[in-house]
Amino acid sequence: MDILKKPLITEKISAMNERGVYGFVVEKTATKPEIKRAVEKMYGVKVVGVRTMRYAAKHKTRYTKNKIVSGFTNSFKKAIVQVAEGEIIDFYGEI
Repeated sequence: MDILKKPLITEKISAMNERGVYGFVVEKTATKPEIKRAVEKMYGVKVVGVRTMRYAAKHKTRYTKNKIVSGFTNSFKKAIVQVAEGEIIDFYGEI
């Protein structure tokens, strides 16, 4: 099971990167210790703290020419990870 799905690259999270705080979209069933081990293994940093949030699916309706299309957005879990002082995670190093 791949715990880390993708890093979050938003304006708010990018501003927090200077303080050693990074965001990830993670597997819905992942626990905080599993997320900590996955980040430490993948990026080679020492994780100090992990905060998680679950986002529910939202109901969306779209009006098209032929009919009304109704459905839900995807639900997901987000993790905010604090790394040790002086360590960084470089998301753009492989580009």
